[in-house]
This record gives sequence, structure tokens and C-alpha cells, in this order.
Amino acid sequence: MPLIKVQTSVEPFEKGQVDELLKNLSATLAKHVGKPESYVMTAFEPGVVMTFGGTFDPVCYVEVKNVGGMSPTQTKAMSQDFCQQISETLGVPTNRIYIEFAEAKGAMWGWNGSTFG
Repeated sequence: MPLIKVQTSVEPFEKGQVDELLKNLSATLAKHVGKPESYVMTAFEPGVVMTFGGTFDPVCYVEVKNVGGMSPTQTKAMSQDFCQQISETLGVPTNRIYIEFAEAKGAMWGWNGSTFG
């Protein structure tokens, strides 16, 4: 049910880097929301044409979705962790990364032919 999706203007340097980033983001998200990693999904979209501040310099947009609530303390800690991991792996400055946190009701999230609510 937790999801982290990364869209970036950066082309990945090598597949192994992206694989490692997604594994790290998955484990970090599970830890922050207190849910088993077996439910966490990650997605990565490189090479997206994007601007930020009117420039085409490297940029990243991240969506974090979760069934259930996330406190301001949790989202602040996640923002710090995710920005650091993404910046270190992709070379995108942390001030060019936006993260959207979204809470979903269980009935609005489908899985395995049913929903979580």
C-alpha cells in the first residue's frame, strides 16, 4: 500500500544504481510508515522533460502515497531521507526535489482483487 514514485529529468547512469536506489527507498518508506516492506511499491521514471525555476537543470518529482495517516514529523523525516538518497544517487540538488505526500483511504486503494478498506 505505500508507494514511492520518482520522476526525474536525469537519465540513470547504470541500472544497478537505480535498482539500489529503489531498494533503499523501499526499505526507508516501510520504516517510516511502520508497514511491512512486502507491501511497498517503488517506481522510477528517468528522462522526463521537466523544468524547475524556469530551467532544465536536473530536477526530481517524488510521490509518496500511503493508506492511512502520516504526521508532519514523519513527512519531514521522509523528506530529509528521500532527498538525501536521491541527491546522492542521481546528483539532483536537494533544492530541486519536490515531494508530494498523499494519504489514501483504504477503500480507495485496490490490491489483489479487493481494497484495503
